[in-house]
Amino acid sequence: MVKFPEANERLYKNMFVCRKCKTKQRAQPQKIIQKKVSCRKCGSKALRPVRKK
Repeated sequence: MVKFPEANERLYKNMFVCRKCKTKQRAQPQKIIQKKVSCRKCGSKALRPVRKK
């Protein structure tokens, strides 16, 4: 599979995963650090970046 910048940006830029329910959400990294963003599904504020394969 060919990796190109547009696809990497679409898949990984500003994407975070909830540590409890594993749902994906797009948000600004500054807001994640400040704990201003919560998970849509479970309400948790524990989010991590998506792992790049």
